[in-house]
Amino acid sequence: MTTPWSRRGFLAVCSGTVAALGLGTSAPAAPAPDEFAALRAKWRTLILGEGFAPTAEPFASRLAGLGGTARQYLAAMSPAAGSLWPDLPYADRDPESYVFSGNMSTSFTRLSTLAQAYSQPGTALTGDAGLRDAVRTGLDHLHDDVYNAGQVRYGNWWSWQIGAPQALLDTCVLMYDALPADRLAGYLAAVDHFVPDSAVGSYSGTSTGANRVDLCRVLALRGVVGAAGAKVALARDALSPVFPYVSSGDGLHADGSFIQHTWVPYTGSYGSVFLGGLGMLFALLAGSGWEVTDGNRTVVFDAVEKAWAPFLYNGLVMDGVAGRAVSRGLSAGDPAQVQQDDHLRGHPILAAIVLLGQGASAAQNARWRGLVKGWMRRDHYRPPLADPVLSLPNLALLNGVEDDATVRAVPEPTGHRLFPAMARATHRRPGWAAALSMASKRIAYYESGNGENPRGWHTGSGMLYWWGDTFANDQYSDAFWPTVDPYRLPGTTVSRKVLADGAGGDWGAARPDVNWVGGATDGRRAAVGQHLKGLQSTLVAKKSWFFLDDTVVCLGAGISCTDGTAVETTVENRNLGAVGGAVFTVDGSTEPAGHPWSRTLSDAGWAHIGGHGGYVFPGGATVRALREAREGSWSSINSGGSTAVLSRTYLTVYVDHGIDPVNASYAYLLMPGASAARTRARSADRHWLTVLANTDEQQGVSVRSLGFTGVNFWSGGTVGPLAASDPCSVMISERGDGTAVIAVSDPMLMRTGLTVTWRRPVASVTSAPATLTSAATGTSLTLTFGDLTGTAGTTQLITVRLR
Repeated sequence: MTTPWSRRGFLAVCSGTVAALGLGTSAPAAPAPDEFAALRAKWRTLILGEGFAPTAEPFASRLAGLGGTARQYLAAMSPAAGSLWPDLPYADRDPESYVFSGNMSTSFTRLSTLAQAYSQPGTALTGDAGLRDAVRTGLDHLHDDVYNAGQVRYGNWWSWQIGAPQALLDTCVLMYDALPADRLAGYLAAVDHFVPDSAVGSYSGTSTGANRVDLCRVLALRGVVGAAGAKVALARDALSPVFPYVSSGDGLHADGSFIQHTWVPYTGSYGSVFLGGLGMLFALLAGSGWEVTDGNRTVVFDAVEKAWAPFLYNGLVMDGVAGRAVSRGLSAGDPAQVQQDDHLRGHPILAAIVLLGQGASAAQNARWRGLVKGWMRRDHYRPPLADPVLSLPNLALLNGVEDDATVRAVPEPTGHRLFPAMARATHRRPGWAAALSMASKRIAYYESGNGENPRGWHTGSGMLYWWGDTFANDQYSDAFWPTVDPYRLPGTTVSRKVLADGAGGDWGAARPDVNWVGGATDGRRAAVGQHLKGLQSTLVAKKSWFFLDDTVVCLGAGISCTDGTAVETTVENRNLGAVGGAVFTVDGSTEPAGHPWSRTLSDAGWAHIGGHGGYVFPGGATVRALREAREGSWSSINSGGSTAVLSRTYLTVYVDHGIDPVNASYAYLLMPGASAARTRARSADRHWLTVLANTDEQQGVSVRSLGFTGVNFWSGGTVGPLAASDPCSVMISERGDGTAVIAVSDPMLMRTGLTVTWRRPVASVTSAPATLTSAATGTSLTLTFGDLTGTAGTTQLITVRLR
């Protein structure tokens, strides 16, 4: 069933010249006469699915639903000048009319839905002559009225080059035997007009990353439907630029980052299109004369666990890498009124991994199927096999994994991952997972555009997301984005200065002029920092997070602002659902469960939210807490959203730094999943944590019981046992076996000649990166690094043997 949410909506339903590319111009061998027929059959299978029993659940209900949707579309179809369906007018030729170009694309999507109902079993419309004729009528009308070789495009380029032609070509494959040759030729001429070979002539502009994969899909299907081998070859060869790692901008980075629109982390949205599109094209062309054989394609296989797995948890894909997609909840135009969320965005990625595995090594395929089965079985909030918008082929792929008794579910991976190229981090522990979103000179505060996500202003200001293994998996799924206070996102430090919708500009235009964003990790624990500058604000701050075994230590310092408004650090803003009755305890006293309620908590030592986790304030702190019901609608954060008013209850804990603070600070511990007793015990143990520094110059902590020391040096200096000559991040983990790992990074990407000293007797260095030019051991360890500018902010690991 389709949802008219976005320009990529129909993907969930289905889901230049060679010389100019520098890829060679040798003519391919002439294809066998039936090779294109074989490719059409393969694509038909890819978009309809296989290996499922249409009379068994969940497929019987889904097929019946597809038939019901098709009947609705069929009944409403009314060809007229400027529209095929009355609710989708496309006649406005205003060059800026994104809505009308989108309606044109959605019209093709509806025809694709009709073609699927005609082609699938169990829809009660299978092979229906009236439906067949309606599809032909619709194709002819859209061709003659708007999508033809004589039309000048208007509105959104995507509608003309990706949205419409992908749906059109899918329909042509499904209805191929029912389409007259002359009409088919006209459809293909329209595709050639809007998507010429030059669309992939250079790897730039709108022809990069996920968009390039989409364009290659169009070209490949244009070649398959029109029996044009040169088009298929062009599509295959034009994929090559998406495989290698990039050092800036769109695509996959060596650290696992995925960027789209130059400045925006997009693993969970465009990255889903990228992965799913490649899986389909690899499968389509496998074994043909145009098989994708570029050796760099292995980068994509490696990225499954390097780039995507860290952001998948219990079936969801984390919102911090979904960009504008977080605003696509409930669409005003969705007849099924299904609310999209992080789980429903995650399920197609699971299916894409399964499909991609068919072309990977046997070991990779087996490993990925185990990961997918684990994610599926742990998704109790939105079970994938009950996903109402997951496409039938994707449902079949996941059902195949579930039914495969040879596949053992793999537990959630644990560990810490830093993604300096996109200013993101994930921390995964037994029982919970967390993710951090930041912004820098290289990464946008947020992205708005197409009327989507206009109030995402502060999502890059240190937003700290977290989930439990068996609890709170609906935290950001349950109408969080339209109802949360956008100035009080958990983990952020912000000015209460009022911002306009879309402040800073669309498409990730606004970025802070800061370089120090990143950190150091040994793969288990981490020190992460952000030099914060507020969006359209004078706010500045230094923020650090130390990710440990059961705790995230959060420090802030140098918080100053002259906006004339209050500045707040949000310790937590927990979505408690529609009822919101979770018990809130502060220093052993239970606070009122009703709302509205608020209180200033003076000298608070610890707090606990029942069913969620605990918070500790080292040395005591004055914080404010409130429980309130907040209302909002999806239309407030997405121009296509439902206007229905929703209400959710939030429990908010925040530090009020006052109006125009100077050098303010904070310190607190987040303990996901901790009981009230464990939170109380941690607060009472005054020796568990030592805050070594919390200033505008350095921030650092040590936890003796873990052998952990972490310091973010905003400037060179000495903190506890560590000294650094220049800005850097340093993390040390003593293993308890006479060895230690020192993790060092240059988040500013500009350091040469960095020296780090650890005042600890060291016998020898047992492993070191090539960037380490010298190491002096003895009563202390002094490490000198060469040029770190080429490390892209990644961690340099040194292993030592202690004396």
